[in-house]
Amino acid sequence: MSLKYLHVMVRVKDLEKSMAFYELLGLREIRRYESEQGRFTLVYLAAPGQDETPLELTYNWDGDDELPADSRHFGHLAYGVDDIYGMCLMLRDNGVVINRPPRDGRMAFVRSPDNISIELLQNGEALAPAEPWVSMESTGHW
Repeated sequence: MSLKYLHVMVRVKDLEKSMAFYELLGLREIRRYESEQGRFTLVYLAAPGQDETPLELTYNWDGDDELPADSRHFGHLAYGVDDIYGMCLMLRDNGVVINRPPRDGRMAFVRSPDNISIELLQNGEALAPAEPWVSMESTGHW
C-alpha cells in the first residue's frame, strides 16, 4: 500500500485578502475550482517549482461560521526561505505582524489574515543575529 501527500487545506473568510498574503510569501495560484452548486471556490497555491505540494484555500461564498477565532489547533504551515531577514522585512513593510521575530537568524512566525500560523525557516545555516530582529519582542500568539 502506498501513500502520497496531496495538499493542506485552510478555510478563508476573505479570498482576495488571503491570496494577497500568501502571494507575499511567494506562493502563486496553480489552479482554481468554483462550484456554483456548492457555492464555494477552491484556490490551489504553490511555491515556484513545487506544484506537487500545494496549499488549498477554501472560500465559502455564503460565509463560514465554522472558522474558529484562533486556528492554533491546526498547528502551522512551514516554509523554507533563502533570506529570513529579507522575507520578514518585506512582510512587515506590507503590514504583516511578525509574531515571533527571527532573533536567532533561523525561525520566525507570522499569521495569515485567517489566523493560520506560518513558520518561516531559514534554508541552510542560520544567519548571524542582526537588528532589528535581535531586540524585537514576540507579539501575540504564534
